Amino acid sequence: MNNRQRARMEEDDLHALVDGRLPAAEAAELRRKLAEDPHQQETARVWAEQRDALRRAFEYPALDTTPAPLLAAAKRAQDLRDSAMQWTRWAGMAATVVLAFGLGWYGNIEYAARFVAPSAAHQFAKQAAVAYAVFQPEVKHPVEVDAAQQQHLVQWLSKRLGRPLKVPVLTQQGWELLGGRLLPGDGGARAQFMYQNAAGQRLTLYVGAVKSGAAGSQETSFRFLEDGAVPAFYWVDQGFGYALSGPLQRNALHDIAKVVYDQIG
Repeated sequence: MNNRQRARMEEDDLHALVDGRLPAAEAAELRRKLAEDPHQQETARVWAEQRDALRRAFEYPALDTTPAPLLAAAKRAQDLRDSAMQWTRWAGMAATVVLAFGLGWYGNIEYAARFVAPSAAHQFAKQAAVAYAVFQPEVKHPVEVDAAQQQHLVQWLSKRLGRPLKVPVLTQQGWELLGGRLLPGDGGARAQFMYQNAAGQRLTLYVGAVKSGAAGSQETSFRFLEDGAVPAFYWVDQGFGYALSGPLQRNALHDIAKVVYDQIG
């Protein structure tokens, strides 16, 4: 086994420890080794923080947590029902039927306006923006596999995502590939490719399947995300989502997104 293979094995073990996938005995032994290796210990700590940040970003609200706006709407509806009870004493059952219909209409309209779920594509783009925000500041570990191993990176991520991937070349636009990494997502594995320009700014291309059958999972033209952690252009093509995220003006980001689209299409 050469040094690169040995290093890769150790890195895989460290990932498994951080993700909680090691048997108890192996985890205890690896933690003992980490206690003697401050550098690897720090790496494990950073990865654990990144894992927790991603989990917080992708988790859904607890089912037993009622949103405050819905509670307020329910209270208003209850107040109307109390009024309805008084009204029935004065005007009889006919008025109650009319008011009950109005309450149902009011509640449905208010709930729909506030709590309609975002489309699958929009949710995909917001996850891409969060992933950008998590990894963009990294100095030592911005990517999992660097650009020097691009062939391995593409083969590995293609296998995990179940589709041949292409890495766009953006050198003419002033962006060099740093590498990429594997991430979790609602529809399965995600790939993130990171680029950097001479000024140190970074772009990420986030790729992965969008849940079939979900609202917004059909093919789309370019759409702009401005309510996420960072601006992004995103689109869906043949069941796969793509999101280009970065701290650029809308027109500049759109121009690069077009180059990416042309190269991967």
